[in-house]
Amino acid sequence: MAWQEKIIAFLRGDECCRPLSADDLAEAMQVKKRERAAFQKALDELEATAVVIKTRFDLYGLPDRMNLIVGRFDYSGRGFGFVVPQNPEEPDIFIPGAAIATAMHGDKVAARVNRRQPGKSPEGEIIRIIERANVNIVGTFYRRREFGYVEPDDKRIGLDLLIARKHFGEAKDGQKVVAEIITWPDGRKSPEGRIAEVLGTPGDPGLEILSIIRRHGLPDQFSPAVQKAAGKIPYAIAPDELEGRDDLRELPIVTIDSEDAKDLDDAVHVVKLENGHYRLGVHIADVSWYVKEGSTIDAEANNRGTSVYLVDRVIPMLPERLSNGICSLNPRVDRLTMSCEMVINTRGRVVSYRIFPSVIRTHTRLSYNIVRRILAEGDQELALTHAELVPQLKDMEKLSKILRQRRMGRGAIDFDFPELKVKLDETGKPIEIVQRIRSIAESIIEEFMLIANETVAQHMSKLKWPFIFRIHEEPDAEKIAKLAQLLHNAGWNLPNVESVEPMMLQKALKAMDGRPEERMIATVMLRSLKQARYAADNEGHFGLAATFYTHFTSPIRRYPDLIVHRLLRESWQQKKLAEKRREILASRLPEIAKHSSERERAAAEAERDTVDLKKAEYMAAFIGERFPGHISGVTAFGLFVELENGIEGLVHVSSLIDDYYQFQEEQYSLIGERTGKTFRLGDELTVEVLKVDLIMRAIDFVLPEQGDAVRGRALARPERFAAGEKKPTAAAKKAGKRFGAAKGPGKEKPAAAAPKAGKAKVKRDKRRKRKRRDTQYGD
Repeated sequence: MAWQEKIIAFLRGDECCRPLSADDLAEAMQVKKRERAAFQKALDELEATAVVIKTRFDLYGLPDRMNLIVGRFDYSGRGFGFVVPQNPEEPDIFIPGAAIATAMHGDKVAARVNRRQPGKSPEGEIIRIIERANVNIVGTFYRRREFGYVEPDDKRIGLDLLIARKHFGEAKDGQKVVAEIITWPDGRKSPEGRIAEVLGTPGDPGLEILSIIRRHGLPDQFSPAVQKAAGKIPYAIAPDELEGRDDLRELPIVTIDSEDAKDLDDAVHVVKLENGHYRLGVHIADVSWYVKEGSTIDAEANNRGTSVYLVDRVIPMLPERLSNGICSLNPRVDRLTMSCEMVINTRGRVVSYRIFPSVIRTHTRLSYNIVRRILAEGDQELALTHAELVPQLKDMEKLSKILRQRRMGRGAIDFDFPELKVKLDETGKPIEIVQRIRSIAESIIEEFMLIANETVAQHMSKLKWPFIFRIHEEPDAEKIAKLAQLLHNAGWNLPNVESVEPMMLQKALKAMDGRPEERMIATVMLRSLKQARYAADNEGHFGLAATFYTHFTSPIRRYPDLIVHRLLRESWQQKKLAEKRREILASRLPEIAKHSSERERAAAEAERDTVDLKKAEYMAAFIGERFPGHISGVTAFGLFVELENGIEGLVHVSSLIDDYYQFQEEQYSLIGERTGKTFRLGDELTVEVLKVDLIMRAIDFVLPEQGDAVRGRALARPERFAAGEKKPTAAAKKAGKRFGAAKGPGKEKPAAAAPKAGKAKVKRDKRRKRKRRDTQYGD
């Protein structure tokens, strides 16, 4: 047992009844003199990651035994936040504004729980910043005489960053920049920084996408060292690399993907056997053959964690020489693969399987569109072109339906939400919003990848080999209780709320099929579930109703898949794992799983941000026009409405001027006090586009019957600041004294290029902060 595990076990045990100093802990654990250095190193590492807490009196203990919660601080941008615990079993901790201390959004913190109330989130205070998240801030730079400040793009940061004159660099007033924090906030002292990079001036092509890339810390270039290492990767397979591999080059193996995909990491082949069973081969690019553990490329892939698919580009996990070259299963070229070959009966059960290294030569590259047109639309011309593959495609269709039927039969939850694709012109301007079609072609690949992932996970679990699983934990009981109440209101009772099973939720979804409440129920149910994540310990996958699950099928674009391939190869090469190697894996795999989960979330946020940006750009051309939609979210500050094209915007509660509206959380509705008029989640609604904020990537709607009145009030609001000026923040006012400015920022003259006060209507939307308040009648 490693020292970290020993320390945790001792502090958790009955023999340890109080916090201990390092010396007392070592003595109690009977640490020998020659072991003291290793013991202290392990203790320091546990303290650095807050697995163990060191008090102000230099005593050590476990956080939960000190009434402390360690987690990530999630700031709302409205004066309060939540600590999301490391332990997914713990509920989020509400942190009021006065208890935030100096924490910033994303920081890893320790919080003390002060109050617990039934039916509400526990309330606490942040007592320690363990690890800062925001080393660099992306935002707009505003320059004054002796100082400046950066207003973050991400309003959840909550604080402007003060910039001393000597740290301006080349930044000019109003430019988008990356600022590095050099002094963290402390008490009433605001954070200070320096301009690290000037991204551009508002209006520059691609600036907002670049800002999103920087804000999420996505590396968009490979270092010279990584490029040099990639340059040594061969373009073709050497004959000696085929040794020990099954030669599958004569099989009619195909890839099925989107037309614009370049990193083809999976290929499939199906044969129907004489006994009615199916032999399914899932063949995955053998990336681990080229990316060795501990190599330069491996370190970079680990750091990135995943490829990122933005609206206008791909930021790959691996250099192009690998991702689009030797690892991509391009047609009619030899490629090294890891194969999972399964025999599946007519009930969808895997009766036998084999996982092995192989070499393949894909017969044809098919697209989802081609397969859909052949199987679903009966396109005779395409069927003739691919005549030799049509029988196999029909077998694939039959097998995928068998697998899906088995998966749904055990209770898997399948949400059918539309997925949007933004089409851009050559300049990056959005020209069309379309819904991605989910057809039999996508279903074939989805079902084949799912069954391969399950088979590999079960195989490695039986071997009791250290591994990385893809887990999806059971949902929080409090959220399920709220869902159960909503279902009850819709006439459906959810049995056994305290121990919910996937099948119960699946049946509830089916019961709502075709009803007006269908979209509302599906939305609330999805939000009631936890996020799937990677873990070194298997806890099953709730959403798939699977006991074993992993990610094996995409090693070009996901680092955990690459690790899974390595562990498979290692299990083939040695029958028994050496104890020292087992200890190394036991230490590393949880770290890789945690980091990969974090990078996956960052990538998803960046992808969503870029899509939201292009949606906002697209809708800017339709201000004043009306569209049908449905209410996709209800909050105290308004209604989120999703249009038929999938674009979502907000009808702010302050624009509902015909009554006072009260938020009823349990009913997911806003109800008028006088009229009783009700806006409920899922209701159909026609809205008018009021305005678009590209900086916040937000779209404001208004009800058509109230549009003229709302616009009239907006236009009548007096302009408070001159063109080129910005309302000074409290932090900026303090900074005027700290940096020796003669006058506060609000009293200084505008920059020379800015128009003087009193000029005609100014373009204020670029610089004004967007204020979304929880009250109806704020500014």
